Amino acid sequence: MRHLLDPTDFSINETGELIRRAEEIIANPSAVADACRGKILATLFFEPSTRTRLSFESAMISMGGHVIGFAGAELSSAAKGESVADTIRMVSCYADICVMRHPKEGAALVAAKNSSIPVINAGDGGHQHPSQTLTDLMTIHSLKKRLNGLTVGFCGDLKFGRTVHSLFRALTLYPDNRFILVSPRELQMPEYVYRADSRAIACVEFGNLEDVIGKMDILYMTRVQRERFFNEADYVRLKDSYILTKEKLDHAKPDLAVLHPLPRVNEIAVEVDKDDRAKYFEQARNGKFIRMALIEKLLKPETEA
Repeated sequence: MRHLLDPTDFSINETGELIRRAEEIIANPSAVADACRGKILATLFFEPSTRTRLSFESAMISMGGHVIGFAGAELSSAAKGESVADTIRMVSCYADICVMRHPKEGAALVAAKNSSIPVINAGDGGHQHPSQTLTDLMTIHSLKKRLNGLTVGFCGDLKFGRTVHSLFRALTLYPDNRFILVSPRELQMPEYVYRADSRAIACVEFGNLEDVIGKMDILYMTRVQRERFFNEADYVRLKDSYILTKEKLDHAKPDLAVLHPLPRVNEIAVEVDKDDRAKYFEQARNGKFIRMALIEKLLKPETEA
């Protein structure tokens, strides 16, 4: 039995296989219409979600499976004080695979240690979000035909942005990638993220968006996350630090790809949606298919995987 808790849980080869499988599913969705018949996916979302939860549910249903779960901590026994360990022990009795989002870092690891079914980390606080990373890698590969030799810019909340932490970590596994980090001083990426791998340290630079956007092959925008702030005044002060507009895109490469894990608030002007370089809705669509491939892989007997 395997879990997906961290973006590096799968090797480069396994990630490539998942991307290829997702592309096969897009080309022929009927081929997996019965792949999960008789199987149950539990979605345990202690935090709000739209794309992640619905894409997992849509993925499972499209493969003939069923879904149980909850979409808020207040709708579960967590509201009564039940621990994550006890919750997953119970859910393991009812489902074949589990997807969990939780506001506390490390909650997915606790779940995996107490689970008898595969656990997928759908976001644990400001830590990691590996299934979003698979979505991002698939989207980048579909647009650039490679995952190496790219200049990737991350802009916005890089301190609490779990999607940023996961994607950065995954992309350091591929050779010759460079990274540009753009954020307010208070929301800079933690050093433990970009210094975790010695190969990445020399590949990082910092800058203002207008000055560095022309260097980027990928621009990964993120919102400033209100739910991670203890002080409302700090959120209000920082929330509009970087807004991508059509004018700023005029300085970018013609083949720049603008990604965003969504939801957006004000950080990408609506006018940008009409630009051919805006790929975030395509990115969201890819999420369903890569998660279909992921569920299929984790439910396979180890001898088949």
